[in-house]
Amino acid sequence: MTCWEIVQAYALRSLGIGERLLPQVDITLCHQFTLIGSGLLWNVYFGTLALGAGFFLAVATALARQSRHAVLRKPAEWFVFVFRGSPLFIQFFFAYFLFLSLRGTFPALSPLTSAAYGALFVLFLNTAAYSAEIFHGALQAIPRGDLEAADAYGLAGWRKFRRITFPTMLRLGWPAYTNEAIFLFHATTLVFFSGFPAAQQRGDALYYAKFFADRTFNPFVPYPILAGYFILLTLGIIALAGLIQRRLNRHLPAVPGPWRPRFRLVR
Repeated sequence: MTCWEIVQAYALRSLGIGERLLPQVDITLCHQFTLIGSGLLWNVYFGTLALGAGFFLAVATALARQSRHAVLRKPAEWFVFVFRGSPLFIQFFFAYFLFLSLRGTFPALSPLTSAAYGALFVLFLNTAAYSAEIFHGALQAIPRGDLEAADAYGLAGWRKFRRITFPTMLRLGWPAYTNEAIFLFHATTLVFFSGFPAAQQRGDALYYAKFFADRTFNPFVPYPILAGYFILLTLGIIALAGLIQRRLNRHLPAVPGPWRPRFRLVR
C-alpha cells in the first residue's frame, strides 16, 4: 500500500470508518503517523467536550464556595476536595465499575459504561473541580476597589456579576485555567488504560502508540510521534488561549514585547 492508500484506509479508523483490521506486518512510518493521528481524534473529543461543559460547572462551584450558606458551600467544598484529592486513574476505574454495576438496575446508565460517555463524564467532573479552585482563587483576588466602584454606580446582583465580577475573575484566572486545559488534554491518554474498554480496538493516540511499540518492539518511533502530536495540540491550545486572553485584557495598556537589539548605520 502507498502512503496515500494507508491514509485513506486508516485516517478515521478510530471512529469506525475505514479498514477494520490493524496492520500486522510491513508496518511503516506512514501506518504509525496515520493511526496515532487517527486516535488523537478521541483525545480532542474528550478534552473539548469535558472542558467546554466543565467550565460552567466550575464557575457555579466557585460561586457556591463563596456563598455564606453552608447548604451551598459545603457540597461544593467536598466536590472539589474529592476530585482533587483522588488520582484520575482511580476515578476512571471506580466510575466504570460503578456504572457497570448500576446498569442492571438502571438501564438508562448503560451508555455510561462506554468510554465515549462514561470517561467523558469523569473528565467533566474532574476538570470542573480543578477549574473551580482556580476560579475561586480568582474571585478572592478581585480588587475590593472594583467591587466598591460597582456598588457606587448602583450595580448589584446579576448586572454586577456580568459586568464586573465575572470578567475580572476570568481575566485573573485565565493563565492558570490555560494550564488546566493543557493538563486535561494530556490526561485524556488515561481513558483507555483505565476500566473503560476500547471497543473493536478503536482507541486514542496512546492506545495506537502502545500497539505499534508492542508489535515492532521499538518504542522509540511511536512514542516520539505521539509526543509530537501532543506538542502540536498544546501549541494550538496556547495560541487559542492567548487570543482569548488578549480579548479579556483589551482595556489594559499594551504590554511591551521582549527587548530586541537595534542597529543603526552611522555615516
